[in-house]
Amino acid sequence: MTSLSAAIRETSLLDATCEDFVYDLVELVPTVGTQIGLDGHDGELQDYSPAFWDAVADRIRDLVQDVEALNDSTDACDDEDDFDDVDRLTAAILRDQMTFELDLHHRGEYLRRLNIIDSPVQTIRDSFALMPKVTPEDFDNIASRMSKVRTALRGYAESLAEAAQTGDVASHRQIDGVISQCEALAEDGSLLERQGLPPESTVVEEAKQAFSEFADWLSTELSPQATHEDGVGRDRYEMFSEFFLGRSIDLDEAYNWAKDELAKTVDEQVQLAHKLYGSDTNVLGAYRQLNEDPRYQVHGTDALMEWMRSVNDEVRSELNGKDLTVPEDLPPVECAIDGAGSGGIFYTPPSDDLLRPGTMWWSVPEGQEVFHTWQELTTVFHEGMPGHHLQIATTLLQRRDLNLWRRSLYWNSGHGEGWALYAEHLMADHGYFDDPGYRMGLLDSRRLRLARVLVDVGVHLKKATPDGIGTWDAQYAKAFLRDNCAMMEANLSFELDRYMGWPGQAPSYAIGYRDWLTLRDKVLAEGMDLRRFHDKALRLGSMPMDMLANEVLNH
Repeated sequence: MTSLSAAIRETSLLDATCEDFVYDLVELVPTVGTQIGLDGHDGELQDYSPAFWDAVADRIRDLVQDVEALNDSTDACDDEDDFDDVDRLTAAILRDQMTFELDLHHRGEYLRRLNIIDSPVQTIRDSFALMPKVTPEDFDNIASRMSKVRTALRGYAESLAEAAQTGDVASHRQIDGVISQCEALAEDGSLLERQGLPPESTVVEEAKQAFSEFADWLSTELSPQATHEDGVGRDRYEMFSEFFLGRSIDLDEAYNWAKDELAKTVDEQVQLAHKLYGSDTNVLGAYRQLNEDPRYQVHGTDALMEWMRSVNDEVRSELNGKDLTVPEDLPPVECAIDGAGSGGIFYTPPSDDLLRPGTMWWSVPEGQEVFHTWQELTTVFHEGMPGHHLQIATTLLQRRDLNLWRRSLYWNSGHGEGWALYAEHLMADHGYFDDPGYRMGLLDSRRLRLARVLVDVGVHLKKATPDGIGTWDAQYAKAFLRDNCAMMEANLSFELDRYMGWPGQAPSYAIGYRDWLTLRDKVLAEGMDLRRFHDKALRLGSMPMDMLANEVLNH
């Protein structure tokens, strides 16, 4: 896509079809409207019943049929309807994604979906964090959505019950985790009481009660039907892996690659530990001493937020015009504390109109007051600049070439998480990890992402453990994670439960990173400079990495 084409391109019939789909989808799934910042639906909430999932699938089928009809109608004599290069790529991405979505629906995966990170309970909870909280109308919308929580959770229970009739039930680990999340939302002082409404108001109390009732239903009705088995087996795992990456891969090759790369990373960390604290110091000992070093400490959440902001501001200035271009109208990243307390760190994109800022959220466990910058500097690069914030906001700015669906709704995990991990390592080229403490943090991040591949593939495919004395299970996986990352125990437990309940997503970081490195090496070998590669790739938006390689190398 050249600047000339961007200047003269008009909205195509395919673009209009995709935008119609987004507006129709928001009618069916109001939380999507909140997510991407479309007005008019913040007071609504989908009910998650079997009929809801069927309605979403029906609209997806209509979209696929519309796209195929547009494509079939094009010929040499009908230039008005012909797909241009942008349309052809859009159609390829759309067919790929929607085929997966319909397959998941057909297999009943949406009916049964329950996990601690990406299922209806979290969607409902997290939607309130993204809702505007300024005008009286905003708070009316919050009250309205809260009033619909009970209906939504009852519909969700219907879907889970229907799936259970065919034996499709989440594991005890995931059910117990969601029960705990629901109970936390039902407690005094819960996140629901911090949305700007009077905590004692009827609508808040009823929403809290709805989560309490759902927790009881999970405990009494669904949990007795659950299994203690965490692994989903090769067939389901291959399906999920292909969904998150946008293509099938050799899972056994990926596992062996990650094992080899992990060994190399550990070796580098051992040498670095010796350099930092002497030849008698192992990696975990180096972690402990780094944690105790005042140079790498920030005290309190206010100071943490300020540190995050300052890092993002510095990176924006440092990288612009060097290895990449920071768009002039790119809004700064915001930093915030998430009330869930899981220990996770994540990014929420700006609204499509960029009025709601992209935000880095830090879910600080209760009682944590000291934060270790040696470990988390790389996380700031991942979630903020030049990671997700630059990546996603740059996509949102491509309004002439990318329709609403491509710029605001579509997301390929291998592309997105791969870029964010690639961005961490890009900062090493600019001297940000020359300090051995921060270098240890970068390697810790890389080690975690490689360990994720082994844990995720290992448990779900029941592979032999690296020590060769058994088969992967959750107990072994937890010990393995404890040995291979510097996380606090609360964070580590959440990470483990996440992998067990969201199969195929965790490896997309390291696999996607490998894909970005492979593509970079190819384009540099062909004479494209690094800045041009980064700018071109980011402006194209999210897509499976094989499609991105084709676009960058052949257009």
